[in-house]
Amino acid sequence: MSFLIDCPNCGPRNVYEFRFGGEVKVRPDENSVSSDEWADYVYLAKNVCGVQKEWWYHTKGCGCWLTVLRDTRTNLPVASEENE
Repeated sequence: MSFLIDCPNCGPRNVYEFRFGGEVKVRPDENSVSSDEWADYVYLAKNVCGVQKEWWYHTKGCGCWLTVLRDTRTNLPVASEENE
């Protein structure tokens, strides 16, 4: 399924110009995290049914990482924001 992502630098672009980077997660503190917690952070995803915050990289455009709110039920983005 194709949809548009609104890149803050390039404007609306086809999703095929981007690379999916996974859902946005809070990185655990490296000094106090257990091996099991680290494995959960690296390998497990929530896979919510609804709006999920995700990383997308604009490979065929400006080369910026974006966070996109995407509704996983419809596969349509809700909003985008640029990240440094």
